[in-house]
Amino acid sequence: MPLVAFTKGHGTGNDFVIVSDPDGELDLSDDQVAVLCDRRFGIGGDGILRVVRADAIDEGADAAASGAVWFMDYRNADGSRAEMCGNGIRVFARYLAEVGWATLDDGPLAIGTRAGVKTVTRSDLGFEVDLGPWRVEPQEVLVRARGIGAPRPGLGIDVGNPHVVVALPDERELDGLDLTAVPQLHPEPPHGANVEFVVPSDPLVRDGVGTIRMRVFERGVGETLSCGTGVAAAALAVRDWAGAAAPDHWTVEVPGGTLGVRMPLVGDERHVLLSGPATLVYSGEVALA
Repeated sequence: MPLVAFTKGHGTGNDFVIVSDPDGELDLSDDQVAVLCDRRFGIGGDGILRVVRADAIDEGADAAASGAVWFMDYRNADGSRAEMCGNGIRVFARYLAEVGWATLDDGPLAIGTRAGVKTVTRSDLGFEVDLGPWRVEPQEVLVRARGIGAPRPGLGIDVGNPHVVVALPDERELDGLDLTAVPQLHPEPPHGANVEFVVPSDPLVRDGVGTIRMRVFERGVGETLSCGTGVAAAALAVRDWAGAAAPDHWTVEVPGGTLGVRMPLVGDERHVLLSGPATLVYSGEVALA
């Protein structure tokens, strides 16, 4: 069996197996991804980040045309392909910088994803990614989850990948959620969705910064300690519910740590940016079945 070099990394506990494949020669099956991400029989992770040059694979053609050198081929722990990963792209950028394939010292680093090209810069919290504009879905989604009784209304937020955000009244109910069971959505989004459960702080805003606490169920993975795009979606949803006076800066607490979200004007449209740490833990080789 061939040996594949890997690095293990995480962003606030959302962990990934990073596989270097600059020339696009590695074709991982869904089953191979699932085994590598298995916490008992593999390395363990919430997903895989394949590091590949944008011009080396068909999916990276648009990114390469726009000037991005690298493409983040992100796969969920079950092997399914995902559009974006907010924690993953920070870890991806950290890896590129550590191995000397890219630098963030001279400005933003452009990285291709299935949700388009995203830019990453250094920030006080570690790294910040511009997720671009977002979309609030018009149709309300009812969410049924184990531990909260009756179905609750959820707000659909698209930040390059789909999310449904549910507000809960207090931390007791948030802590009582059983996310070993898959939340049921009605209607079910065409490509599924990550589901975030949030509790606003009291008071919601301190010194111009909003604060919320969140847990998340990621499609194709299960409950994770953190979800970067989910953190952004949760902040956007609470901002939407809070109305016109809501702030554009947020702090989001997840089981794995704390992340920052802000919504600045970029040109003539508002973008959502996510900031937080990115850690590389160890490297090694694994036999690929």
